[in-house]
Amino acid sequence: MDVSAISSTEDDDITPAVVIKDIARQQLVELGAAGLSPDAVARAGGLPVADVEAVFPHRDDLLTALVIDAYDASGEAMEQADGAATKAGASGGARLLAVTRALRRWSFENPGEFTLIYGSPVPGYHAPQDTVPSASRTPAVLAGIVRGALEAGELTPPRRPVPGPPLLLPEALQLFGGAPEAPFSDIVERGIVLWSNLIGLLVFQVFSRTHDSVRDEAAFFDYAIAVAAESIGLEVPPAEHTD
Repeated sequence: MDVSAISSTEDDDITPAVVIKDIARQQLVELGAAGLSPDAVARAGGLPVADVEAVFPHRDDLLTALVIDAYDASGEAMEQADGAATKAGASGGARLLAVTRALRRWSFENPGEFTLIYGSPVPGYHAPQDTVPSASRTPAVLAGIVRGALEAGELTPPRRPVPGPPLLLPEALQLFGGAPEAPFSDIVERGIVLWSNLIGLLVFQVFSRTHDSVRDEAAFFDYAIAVAAESIGLEVPPAEHTD
């Protein structure tokens, strides 16, 4: 296949970069991110290496494009789920369940990309600043839900605040829209705990760490999200699993 010929097709969405990235995503599943390279992609797609390198000169260029796409796709899945839940008049807890389920669904449907952004670091690769806006979409969705629940009076004040001075960088407070007043002054710290619990739970489930101890992993996911939400004073309503 000659990648340069793709630009002459009638479908403007099918560009050389799109074709190469599609091949590379399959290679993520088969070889893992550490095995990805322009040479490997060229062999898998039957392409001249020069054609691949014309679009992505180095492995890191290709990895960065895949990282950005993965963060954007997973973030978009959450944003769409939140939009639908909000339109339906859902509570903050129901919105949280909807977006975390959406991320779980995306993660199982795209295990290679999930592993790329949430698995072990790729040896020798350091994600550039270009990836930050896309990576911020997931925490931004969570922050929006927590902020909305706070403004709607849906949060229960914590029984024990985080001790000591603030633990946050200014960027985290900026993402949330500023530091709330007491008794919710540590809600951003708690939100980060919720975020890390979500990703850790997904890592356990996508990598089959709970399959031999949990009877119903989808139901357990809902339960775990409800428990994690309690740390920020948000109640997740019981709901029948629909996945």
